[in-house]
Amino acid sequence: MFTPQPEHKFTFGLWTVGSTGRDPFGSPVRQALSPVELVHLLSEVGAYGVNFHDNDLVPIDATPSERDQIVRDFKQALSETGLVVPMATTNLFGDPAFKDGAFTSNDSNVRAYALQKTMNAIDLGVELGAKVYVFWGGREGVETDASKDPVEGLKRFREALDFLCEYVKDQGYDLKFALEAKPNEPRSDIYLPTTGAMLGFIATLENSEMVGVNPEVAHEHMAGLNFTHAVAQAWDAGKLFHIDLNDQAPGRYDQDLRFGSSNLKSAFFLVKFLEDVGYEGMRHYDAHAYRTEDYEGVKDFARGCMRTYLVLKQKAAEWNADPEIQALVAEINADQGSEQLLGSYSAERATALKGTQFDRVAMGERGLAYERLDQLTLELLMGVR
Repeated sequence: MFTPQPEHKFTFGLWTVGSTGRDPFGSPVRQALSPVELVHLLSEVGAYGVNFHDNDLVPIDATPSERDQIVRDFKQALSETGLVVPMATTNLFGDPAFKDGAFTSNDSNVRAYALQKTMNAIDLGVELGAKVYVFWGGREGVETDASKDPVEGLKRFREALDFLCEYVKDQGYDLKFALEAKPNEPRSDIYLPTTGAMLGFIATLENSEMVGVNPEVAHEHMAGLNFTHAVAQAWDAGKLFHIDLNDQAPGRYDQDLRFGSSNLKSAFFLVKFLEDVGYEGMRHYDAHAYRTEDYEGVKDFARGCMRTYLVLKQKAAEWNADPEIQALVAEINADQGSEQLLGSYSAERATALKGTQFDRVAMGERGLAYERLDQLTLELLMGVR
């Protein structure tokens, strides 16, 4: 029942299962695997697809002949396993050239190089089948506001995205962009730190219809926000082009934990939302196995991410079908006599509203039974219903 199938569209990045466990305080604990080996690992655990930054696949200093051989080998691995590449992205944060950002750098040479690197990476992503291209501005920000005018920074970011949208159109690519927000780390302050901020920024772009968002669980939780609300806002705006699943303890560094392993109830409501609205995109895991694991543990991690989603999908179906829960939901949402006064504006409706006598005291005294509803939800998740 909880075995991943292609229709579940579970994907992982090369950088996720390929993490060697290195952190700021410790050296790698796992030997690096090649992209081909990682494709076969993902096939073994039942993933649908694999995503990559340009330099996850092709080293930044590879020669043209080396690049071509790497891509040929990668395509062969995809053919052998049946995995697909739904999304690609560019590493604009790892190389020292990007220490002050890429598209927002104060150095015009860096900004130009970032555009060149991204165009080449877009070509590679499309060659391998990607339909969504993600932008995470990991260095697009500051440590001190003395260093950069934030309005100028956003102007530079806007110009870069407008340029790249036109490039995609000029090449005739079937590709959409998805912007990924994060509040901080590795910079003290990253521009456009939340999904809501990204949605506001997208409206200022020349080709805004091509651009949506890629919200990530950990990044919203780092800011102490409700991730499901961010996803719902993106969905409501028609901008949920991709999603990154992982987990995160609020207030910590970016942990990228196995999906559902820290905030199970939050993960439940996220899965329930995605399934209830019929989200058809990828379920992408941007997470890492614990540093304690060998590659068998990495496989356990990947299987756990997918299995937890499927378990929560089943729990969401049970929640929707539970007679007691649904009776309570219906009672909470029942018309209290004023539905006909609500909806779109009309002069008649406005007049009727102004002339209605409301029992303010009674409204304040009415219990809403949310404690009971939440307890029933917890009991369902704990398997006692």
